Amino acid sequence: MNPGDVNLQQLLEQAQLMQQQLVSAQQELNDAQIEGSAGGGLVTAVVNGSGELLELKIDPSVIDAGDAQDTAETIADLVIAAVRDAVRAAADLQQEKLGPLAQGLGGGGLGQLPGF
Repeated sequence: MNPGDVNLQQLLEQAQLMQQQLVSAQQELNDAQIEGSAGGGLVTAVVNGSGELLELKIDPSVIDAGDAQDTAETIADLVIAAVRDAVRAAADLQQEKLGPLAQGLGGGGLGQLPGF
């Protein structure tokens, strides 16, 4: 075997290990619950590690029955901000869990492996 030759058995074993790690990381992301908030906690959004909205809580104190239009706009803005905060945190978690796996592929998938 020449030094530049690819050991296909070793490559297959590495690929299988990375696949197992990927499945494990994806399961951790699906099970994770990440919270984001806005308005000092008046609105809280909970997403899973994939960014899927699981729960939304609105503190009743944010509701002003005397000014329904303004209250509705305020709540909408707070909901958007809370969901964005939670989704950003989920993206950070995705990077933490999946980033090392991408680096294991040379950052560019199979194209970075010798012989491919």
